[in-house]
Order: sequence, then C-alpha cells, then structure tokens
Amino acid sequence: MKIALAQLNFIVNHFEYNKSKITQTIELAKQSGAELIVFSELAVCGYSPLDLLEREDFIIKCQKSINEIAVHCVGITAIVGSPSLNSNPKGKMLFNSAFVLRNGQVSSIHNKTLLPTYDVFDEYRYFEPNNEFSIIAVNGKKIAVTICEDLWDDQPVSTSFARSRLYSKSPMEELSVFNPDLIINIAASPFSYNNEERRKKVFADNVHRFGLPVIYVNQVGANAELIFDGGSMVLNRKGQILEQLKSFVEDFKIIDTESLETTLSTPIINSSEDLRISKIYGAAILGIRDYFQKMGFSKATLGLSGGIDSAVTLALAADALGCQNLRVILMPSKYSSQHSIDDAIMLAETLNVKYDIINIQEIFDSFNKGLSELFMGMKEDITEENLQARIRGNLLMALSNKFGHLLLNTSNKSEAAVGYGTLYGDMNGALSVLGDIYKTDVFKLAHYINREREVIPNNTILKPPSAELRPDQKDSDSLPEYEILDSVLFRYIEEQKNPETIISEGFDRATVLKAIRLVNINEYKRFQAPPILRVSSKAFGFGRRMPLVAHW
Repeated sequence: MKIALAQLNFIVNHFEYNKSKITQTIELAKQSGAELIVFSELAVCGYSPLDLLEREDFIIKCQKSINEIAVHCVGITAIVGSPSLNSNPKGKMLFNSAFVLRNGQVSSIHNKTLLPTYDVFDEYRYFEPNNEFSIIAVNGKKIAVTICEDLWDDQPVSTSFARSRLYSKSPMEELSVFNPDLIINIAASPFSYNNEERRKKVFADNVHRFGLPVIYVNQVGANAELIFDGGSMVLNRKGQILEQLKSFVEDFKIIDTESLETTLSTPIINSSEDLRISKIYGAAILGIRDYFQKMGFSKATLGLSGGIDSAVTLALAADALGCQNLRVILMPSKYSSQHSIDDAIMLAETLNVKYDIINIQEIFDSFNKGLSELFMGMKEDITEENLQARIRGNLLMALSNKFGHLLLNTSNKSEAAVGYGTLYGDMNGALSVLGDIYKTDVFKLAHYINREREVIPNNTILKPPSAELRPDQKDSDSLPEYEILDSVLFRYIEEQKNPETIISEGFDRATVLKAIRLVNINEYKRFQAPPILRVSSKAFGFGRRMPLVAHW
C-alpha cells in the first residue's frame, strides 16, 4: 500500500487557506497513486488555537471544513487532525482528534488520550482525554492511529499528561491488543535543539517495545513563539529511520508499506554541534518569516550597534525577509567606538540593507539638561545608561510607526535571563529573535552565517561584548564570562537544577548564587518582553510561568 506523508504549514484560524492546502495535497496524492494520506495534528485549524477553542463559531468552522475535505476523499483515505465534539455532557466539550475520511465522509474519529500539560502545552484546559480505543483497516492493513504524545508516553502513569481515570495503561498498550500492522502518529511537536534526539529515542523505544513500524507526520511552520520543524519520519520494526522529511520546510513523500520491512545495515547518525547550530538557524529563519507573513507584515527594522547580537539578528532577518524589506538605524553616542560604527556600516552594506545614522548625543544631552536640577549633586550611574537605551528605543519605534516596519528585538537569552536589558529601550520589539539563544550560541551562529563568506565582520565576532553605554564598558564588568554564565543558566533554566546541585558540579558558589538571584528577580522584566522564538525545551514566555512576586 502506498501512503502519502503530507508535512504542511498551516495558519491558525485560517480555515479556507488550510482547507485548500489539504484538499490540493489530497488530489496530488491521488495522482501519485497513494491509497492513504496522512496530515498532522489539528491541521484543519492550526496548532495551537488556544482560547479560540472556546468559541462556538470556531468549532463550527472546524466541523464544516472537515466535511468539505471529506468530499475529496473518494478513492483515497485521509487522516486529518481537528477538534471534535464530545457527546458526553459530563466531560469537556472537545476532543483533540484524528478524523479518518473515506468514501466522501467521516469514517471514524480517534481521540487523543494523553493531553500534555507541561511547558507550552495546556491541552487539558480545552480537551477531554480519550477513553475508547480502536484501529482502522486500509487495504488489508490494520493501523493504530495515534496523536502526538499518545506514542511518546512509555510509562503506565505519567505526571506530565492528563488522561482518563478509566485507564492506567498507556495508549499503545491499549491499541496493541488489536494486533495492528503499523502505527501512524500525527503530531504538532515543536522544535527544541536539546529535545530532538529524545524524540527519536522515544519513537525507537516504542518500536522496540511493540515491534511495530511507525509513520510519524509532524506539522511544520511557526505560530508566534512555537516553531514546528517537520522532520516527519518512517521507522522500521527495529526502530531505524528509513525516511525523514526535510526540516523547517513543507514536504511531501509517498512510501510503500513493503519498505517498512527494510533493515538498514548502517543506521544514519546525524548528531553534531554543527548540525545543532544549523537547526537553530533554520528555526530562527522560519520563525521570523512566518511571524511576518502570517500577520500580513513584510518589513522590519532594528538598531544596528556593531555588536554581535544585532549583527546576527540582521543577518537572520535578511535571509528570512529579504534585504529589500529591511531598514536599520545606527545610533552612536560619545561612548560608541568608531570600530563599532564601521562594523555596523560594513555589515549593512554587505547585506545591501538600507541604513540611517542618527547620533543620539544631542538628544541625550537634552535629557541630562532637563534632569539636571532633579539629579543635582548625584553621580552618573545606570540611570544615564538606561536613558541612552530608551532614546534608541524611541527612535526605532518612531521609524516603525512612520514606515510600518516591525521592530525586531536583538536581546539574547543570557541577557534576558539576568535582566541585562532596559525596559522600554533595548527590550522593545514586536518579536525577540535571539531571546531563547544563549550568548555562546549567538557567537556560533555568527560563525555559521559566515561559513561561506564573511557576512558579519570578523571584528564584530572577536571583540569583547559591550553595551557601550559608559567609557570602556564590557559585559564582563558586571557578568561572569559567558561560557560560565551560560553553563549555569542552562542547568538552572532548561534542566531545572537547584543551586546546590549546580555548585556540586564544579561551579563557583558565589557565581552560581549571583546568576540565579539575577534570574529570579528579573521575572518582571521578562513579563513585559516581546514574544520569543522558542528553540529550546524551556524558553522564557508561556512555557515558563514563574511568579512575579515571590520570596527568593
């Protein structure tokens, strides 16, 4: 049997667009001789619709779209993700479902059992857990249809998921009693650079456990902070990846079920630091591009300082949006070094990006004059540093308002973590591009961008990081070296280790306690930050909900 894998990029709440994309791909699969086509989780409405799921008109559009897609399913069976209504008045109104469409109508509906309630996921807020299990048959093949985490869970009881109290077994244990020939898993599994290998391992472990091949179809595309990388896979009975679709782009592939019995003599291993950085790069490009295109914007701006963060952000934006859609501002003051100005100009000209130079010194002097009586007898401190950042933020927002360019925020995760940024200044923006990328990885991204030619000036990469807000300022004046800081932050944020555990791993106690204190007391700043493109397993924002007011 020929099965088509349809890895597509959907737009939340754009039913006509999603329906058209699905039906066109169904027709393509028919022409290619496929007997079954598989789409991703919540394909009809896009993932995740969040509180739109509480709107009656939204659910009606979901149902209408499914029925209109079903009309195209004659001579082919389709598996399509969409919400479905729960007929039991005692439960939640909806299920997260996989619709099986054939002969022009809905043939069966298979509901998600394990509803994730961790990190960015809050599915139990909207959906009822499944408590009934069945399989489908297509051209003599018995198929277990699962949805995302239903295949991920390998424990009888999981604290990370909400499930029906009627069942203590995993969904695959329930489905295995039907003796299926293969598993199809439809998913909306977002990208994270430190979770991709775990995803593959979970699939391989379940294949080994149940002795069944797996076809996994993941969504691709970005919806605000969530970036879906695609990477749909076909695994044989030994857990080897026979086919893998492309990452960060739409893809379509037809496989024959006979190939599921193939055994690879040498498993493909694609694990390296260069690959990790290339994946972060691909995720950022997709995240920027979809954020703009799906909201109907095309042009962007940012403040180009000559530093590494704004340089990498501009290079990513140029790849994502095109250099003709960018306009940036250089805003030097008396503290700005000439080499930083030269580096910024060189980068803009290399990328063929329009730039303007506005020296902020006169504006800064006018602020100081206006505050002179109030601040009389007081030394300059961080107040004057923040004034410069806020002047720059105001100028960038003026350009954004006047010309319709969305402002890209250039702060990295290391800075966001320890509060090394100015509210209403360099924390301004419609989208944070580097907010989930540590400073050490920003440097690696710069080298990756320069892999074929010097795009980012080498001097930008080599010079010590500095905000250039006071004479001879360096980030290391107030922060640990980034190699140390980022290692501590990763353990505290991504791995959620406590301070004593981190110290026991060989880190200086004072450094650890200072870094963690800075993380904790700056939650109020991050609460006001722009949405951050999520590339790790624990990004700031919706997936990390910490109290603004607490005793640390």
